[in-house]
Amino acid sequence: MKLALGPILYYWSRDDVFKFYETIANSAVDIVYLGETVCSRRHELRLSDWLTIAESLRAAGKEVVLSTLVLIESGTDTVTLRKITETGAFTVEANDMGAVHCLSAKTPFIAGQHLNLYNPPALELVAGLGAKRWVMPLEMNRDDLAQMQASRPKGMETEVFAYGRMPLAFSARCFTARHHNLPKDNCQFVCMDYADGLMLQTRESKDFLVLNGIQTQSALVYNLVNELTQMRDLGVDVVRISPQSQHTEDIITLFHAVLAQQASPIEAMETMRTIMPDQACNGYWYGKPGLELLVA
Repeated sequence: MKLALGPILYYWSRDDVFKFYETIANSAVDIVYLGETVCSRRHELRLSDWLTIAESLRAAGKEVVLSTLVLIESGTDTVTLRKITETGAFTVEANDMGAVHCLSAKTPFIAGQHLNLYNPPALELVAGLGAKRWVMPLEMNRDDLAQMQASRPKGMETEVFAYGRMPLAFSARCFTARHHNLPKDNCQFVCMDYADGLMLQTRESKDFLVLNGIQTQSALVYNLVNELTQMRDLGVDVVRISPQSQHTEDIITLFHAVLAQQASPIEAMETMRTIMPDQACNGYWYGKPGLELLVA
């Protein structure tokens, strides 16, 4: 199995992003997804900057994929989408059907997890439009994945989100701006103040969700390092790690060590407990509530 690093979901400064990918160039990750997928108002990096980073990562031997926005809200977003899908130099991850439309019958693409491909006919559909890899939806469990694997189209690869706070929902409203009593159109880019998102707690002061602009994430960290053997048995081709502001390279190293059988999943999980931004969960994989942590 290959290791993939998903796109940065948070709003970091331009310098921080460039420094981050300088370290990733020397990491054990095989595939790197680049681009803004959450909010089109985040303009620290332009498409030209992402392409510069993409070229440097490719020179370092990484497979580079450009990711598109999940929620297209304006004509400007559509223009940017077309520019990304027409670059031709890199594979594109389509995160909405508009991106699929731009890519279909032109070039092979990655069907992102937000396309919600939950059954074999849906997978056949995107394969017919040119998808060469699909990313399993977060809520899908291992038994349903086994059924998808048994009937997946020839040549189609499967990728699983295996680490990170889960991107659960998107909205036209910006909850981070709302928290600061700011309108979305004058948000003052306050989400840059939260390198790993803004924690939302219950009345009992328990971590519940994370607000990341227009995106809502889980507070707990989805971690399937213990399930890598199951994924290999199911024929999964790629496992995805979602970046966090600190220790991402360490997480990559631990996943790589387990895949290379240089460390046990138990040892890796124990080490990760000290560098994850919150506690681990894996309930969705077992068909349970997502915030649960189970053992096979």
